[in-house]
Order: sequence, then structure tokens, then C-alpha cells
Amino acid sequence: MNRCLQLAQLGAGYTAPNPMVGAVLLHNDIIIGEGYHQQYGGPHAEVNCINSVLAENKQLIAKSTLYVSLEPCVHFGKTAPCADLIIQQQIPDVVIACRDSFEKVNGHGVQKLLRARVNVTEGVLEKQALELNKRFFTFHEKKRPYIFLKWAQSNDGFMAKQGFEKVAISNEISNRYTHRMRAHEAAIIVGTNTAIYDNPSLTGRLWPGKNPVRIIIDKQLRLPINSAAFDQSAPLIILNHIKEEKSAHIYFHKIDESENMLSHLMPFLYENNLNSLIVEGGAVLLGSFIKQSLWDEAIVITNNTLNIANGIVAPSLPLQKSVQDFSIYSDQIKLYRNH
Repeated sequence: MNRCLQLAQLGAGYTAPNPMVGAVLLHNDIIIGEGYHQQYGGPHAEVNCINSVLAENKQLIAKSTLYVSLEPCVHFGKTAPCADLIIQQQIPDVVIACRDSFEKVNGHGVQKLLRARVNVTEGVLEKQALELNKRFFTFHEKKRPYIFLKWAQSNDGFMAKQGFEKVAISNEISNRYTHRMRAHEAAIIVGTNTAIYDNPSLTGRLWPGKNPVRIIIDKQLRLPINSAAFDQSAPLIILNHIKEEKSAHIYFHKIDESENMLSHLMPFLYENNLNSLIVEGGAVLLGSFIKQSLWDEAIVITNNTLNIANGIVAPSLPLQKSVQDFSIYSDQIKLYRNH
């Protein structure tokens, strides 16, 4: 099962909104096949695992044990049900890390296998499997994306100088760390002032992989049309109070002024299959998410050698202990969980 989880992680950044899944086929303690879900819309882990079995070992499939990090699907989606494939291949034993909480699968895959007289074992490395697909489970159970807050601050607790004057806080290696994060998540959001004064491209250009969908809150459409986010390197959604307009790369989504922006945003992201979101600022937007306790993890980067003395104060989290703490040269990176 550890090998299943290793394989599953190879799909990071490519399978959303589907989960990351790995599968291993074992015969007499020898792996004869393995595979993982490589990209959304493509074959599932079980299919790739079975297809990887060499021709001379095909006759062993019906005498093997299939390990899979998530309950096999039982519904027709982009692909055919994996539970049916397992039954067709006459695999006698299946070991599952955790169940799939998606309503079309949850428990139905296990039940179908049991009715076909397949021996099913559940709960092997379940905690690790749930952690691996925290985005997927949050998306289906809470009907919203898994939310990461992320910001960089000076040693004395400022995000920028007065007047939104831009200042480089995190170092080049930390920047690559955050770009890797962007490459693995579905969407990223910033507020109007961050978009105007920092003019970020909001891409993962410093790390190989897909760019996240870019979201900017720009209520009165103040953002200049020549801003970096208007390039065509990734889709752009602009949440505003003025107009509803959609083109190939830019979606102006109008929200009524009487609506709470964040309350509207959650179902909007859910409906658009965006199962994870990075909130990158500024201080007001981050503070809104914190105030509503609308976050799952926070990544805070502190440059211990930089003092700004006077500027825009960084957000503060409710008092809690970091779950991970490490340094990249001058930057201290702390990770928090919203328990």
C-alpha cells in the first residue's frame, strides 16, 4: 500500500478534480503490475496497473491481490467502472486504503466487489490515504475547495512598505517552493490592490506543471487591461460588480453587491470543479478568510533578516502551533492546520 501511495503522488497537479490513486498487483509477494491515475479524463490507476502486466504474466492476474489506495469506482464517468474491470479480470482479493466519499461511489464499489465474491480488505494505511487526497475529500464532503492561505512577511511582521510599495521578501528558493505549490493546486486568488500594485502573473512558471486558474477580486474593474494576469498562459476569472462576460481565456463573473463575496465564491468554485485554492493576498483578503475560519492550511514565510519598520501589517492566525517548521536560507517557513 505504501507503493500505491508513492505511485498516486506522481499524478499531483494533473488529476484534479479527480483524486490521486495508485494501484499494485501482487502475486506470491512479487509485483507483476502497477499504475496510477496520470491525468484527469485518462485511465484510472486500476486500468493502468492491469494493462502494465507483461503478456507472460497475464494468466497470474486471476490469482493475484490488487492493492489500491482508493475504493474502485462503480459508475460511468470519463471512463468505465473499475469495479467491473476487477470482476472481469477475476481478481480474487482486493485491498483498499480508504473509501471514496464521492456520492456515486461511497461504499458502492466495495459492495459490488463483495457481491461478486471478491475478498475485500479495507483501512490499510487509511490515514495516509485520506491525507493524500485531502483536497478531493474536502471538495465532496464540504462542497468547497481545500483552501491554502499563503503569505510572506518581514521579520517585524509586514507584507509590504507603506503605499503598497513592492518589496522582495522571500528568497529565490522559497519562490520555487511556492511555485511548486501553484503547479499542484487548481486555482489561486488575490485581491484588487495586490493585482494592481504587485502586478503578479499568478503562474507556476518557476516549476514544471500546470498553471492554476487565476482569480482576481476586482469589484469595480480597476485592473488595467495590460496587467500580467491578462496574458493567455492560464484562464483568468475576474469577480466583479459590473459585468458578466466570458471569452476563451477571461471570465468576468458578476456578483451582486448585496452578496457576501466569499459566501458566493465557495459554491462558484465547487460548480466549476476547482477543488483547491491558494489565497495569496493581500492582507485584507487573507484576513477575510481567517475571520470566517475559511481555510484548511496556512503557509507563512518569514524573512528573518528583513525589517520594514512601517508598512502593511501581515495577517495573524488564531493562536496555534505550526505542524511543520523549516528554513530555506534566510526564510523560515511555517505550516499551520485549521483544526
